[in-house]
Amino acid sequence: MNTNDTAIRLEKEADYRKVENLVREAFWNVYRPGCSEHYVIHVLRDDPAFVKELDFVMERDGRLIGQNMFMRTVIEADDGRVIPVLTMGPIGITPELKRKGYGKRLLDYTLEKAAAMGFGAVLFEGNIGFYGHSGFAYARNFGIRYHDLPEGADDSFFLCKELIPGYLDGVTGVYQTPRGYYVDDKDVEEFDKAFPPKVKLRLPGQIF
Repeated sequence: MNTNDTAIRLEKEADYRKVENLVREAFWNVYRPGCSEHYVIHVLRDDPAFVKELDFVMERDGRLIGQNMFMRTVIEADDGRVIPVLTMGPIGITPELKRKGYGKRLLDYTLEKAAAMGFGAVLFEGNIGFYGHSGFAYARNFGIRYHDLPEGADDSFFLCKELIPGYLDGVTGVYQTPRGYYVDDKDVEEFDKAFPPKVKLRLPGQIF
């Protein structure tokens, strides 16, 4: 990857449909037949928890190739405290440029910006094989549990990175996913009609 041919900047309103299409292409048939992530990002932009100052796109030679965004949320600590944290995503890179280093560069840059704003930690759902290279670890290592997950269930998808070292020292509790991430499949289907038709496929490795 040539870093001189890429730029990372804040998303503009004029980018919205291009970003939604990019996200649709990046996630189509990955976790489920079709995808919902393009509608999720559409909804989250109007959510009070959305951090507009951390809504980034990546361009390569002037073409939009990636995006990442953050949302405010909390850990409900076992001792009664409410600990402010961030969650992240969807984060996506256009399919033909995946596994070429662009995603990590975008991730690391946006995490640096979140840290500079004073946020203490990021928790979200992802693959440790990729996100571990940017300092994420299993959230269980910090004593943080995923809401609604039965005791003993696989929680290897649930990751955490402290942006302020020691921010979660002495904290155990339950992470709460912002409600905006939960969308109705009927609303997704209706929203998707505004995009070019694509074939939904049931593929190995999908989780929904």
